[in-house]
Order: sequence, then structure tokens, then C-alpha cells
Amino acid sequence: MPLVRMPCPDLHSIGGLVPLLGYLKNSHAIIRAKAAEVVSTIVQNNPKSQQMVMEANGLEPLLSNFTSDPDVTVRTKALGAISSLIRHNRPGIAAFRLANGYAALRDALSSESQRFQRKALNLIHYLLHENHSDCDVVAELGFLRIMMHLASSEDAEVLEGALQGLLELARYRLGKQDAHPSEEDDKLKQILQERIKGISEMSAEDLGAAQEERHLVDSLWLTCYNEPSSLREMGLLVLPGDDALPPDVASKHFEPPLRAWGANRNPDAKSSTKKEEKEAPLLLGPGPSSGSAS
Repeated sequence: MPLVRMPCPDLHSIGGLVPLLGYLKNSHAIIRAKAAEVVSTIVQNNPKSQQMVMEANGLEPLLSNFTSDPDVTVRTKALGAISSLIRHNRPGIAAFRLANGYAALRDALSSESQRFQRKALNLIHYLLHENHSDCDVVAELGFLRIMMHLASSEDAEVLEGALQGLLELARYRLGKQDAHPSEEDDKLKQILQERIKGISEMSAEDLGAAQEERHLVDSLWLTCYNEPSSLREMGLLVLPGDDALPPDVASKHFEPPLRAWGANRNPDAKSSTKKEEKEAPLLLGPGPSSGSAS
């Protein structure tokens, strides 16, 4: 049976929301995944739809699929729906915390699926940014070591997501008066040094693609060690073209015809311009002094 996408209030008014949530428990993985995708669509940036799904206990089957479904695609789609459901939704975030959502995110980071890891890192970054005190929970659950491991990932988005998470944790720890050096500090420093070495060996093309990584590594170094990273000394932090605007391809196609159209609208403009160029300029200024000899 095809799943129809429509605003949640409309779906609810025709009695479609409860059946949709029921598809999350379907015996076929492809149906469970598609149902989560539709839920994600209808609740994204829509507080009223978020509330309706929460009131219909929609978070519960999504959490179940996210944490324990045997199909990684279903787990990934469920995580995407949860992320859309709880963003800018404080009751949803609170319910996610109470359901041990952070422990499930930790498990997702240990998955072999990089897509699953990316979605988990994205949600972790959002949650920590919204509520810095959650950094304590994340630290207790052992996220730091997992993120340091992922900071060496071959997947650029996973690597950047891990660096973002580490930066949030480092900034939070910096603001705590009782923070003490630990074994993780030396390990993190080693990882950052390896990333700096890797960046220094990149080609010009790869350096351009690694702009976000370069800035995250430097920000982490500055936060942790109160000094700029060696990327600055090597001139690799800000490169020519980093902030350049994309090429204006459209103007190359449309500007000449527009100019021609403008010229045709005023045919006298060209002749008058030429006439003005031929006329001798009128010079204003003091005349020759009366005492000068001829």
C-alpha cells in the first residue's frame, strides 16, 4: 500500500496518522523504513505535526526501530525521523533523554554504516549545542574516545562531525573550574597532530575540499591548548578562494543579450555618444595673466 505524503493535521483528520505509525512495526523492512521517512517529512520544521506525532506515541516505535531493528537502513531512517521530530521540540528532547537516547546514539557511532554514523553525529552536535550540560552525560557514556576514533575516519562528513562533537566537549570542559588533565588529552593532541600532518600533505584540490576540517582542527587546538595550531604558520588555515563567491555563470549567458537589447531600445544613444566624443571640451579656468608677453 503506497504511503501518501501530506501535512500531519490533514493526515490526522482523515485517520491516517495512526496507520502510518503502525507501518513502523510492519514485518517488511522496506515498509518500516519508508514509514519513518514519511514521518520525518511531515514533522520537519512543523511544531503542530511534531505535537500530534508525540501525542500519538510516535516516538516510541521510532526509538524501538532506531535501537534494535536488525536492518541498518531501518535504523538509519528511524534516527532521521527522530532527529526531525525532536528538533526545536523541548518535550521531544526530554522524552529522548529519558528513553536513554544518548546510549543509543553511542551505539550508532560504533556502527559500520557511515551514513548511520553521520546522522548520529549530526543529532549529537545539535543536542549538545542546545543544552551544554548534556556534555556531562556524553562524557560519562564514553563518547570522547569514540569521537576521537572517528576523527580519523576516511569519510569526510564523519570526520568533521566527530571534530564538531569534540569541539563542543572541549568548550564545555574549558568553562568548568574543576577540569583536570587526563589521558584523553594526550590522545587528542596526537590525533590533532596527525590531522595537521595529513592536511599539510594534501593536494591543492583536497585542501579546498577540507576547509571545514582545517577550521575545526585549528579551533580545537586553540580551545584545548590556548594557542593557534601550526596550520596558521604553514599558511593552511585560510587559503585563497576559501571565501570566494561561486563563478557567475548565468551572467555569461544573459548579460550580452541584455546589453544588446538595451542598446536597441535607444538607437540614438550610440550616435549621441559619438557626437559628444567629437566635440571639443570646454575648459574653464583662469585666463592668461595680463603681464605675460605675447
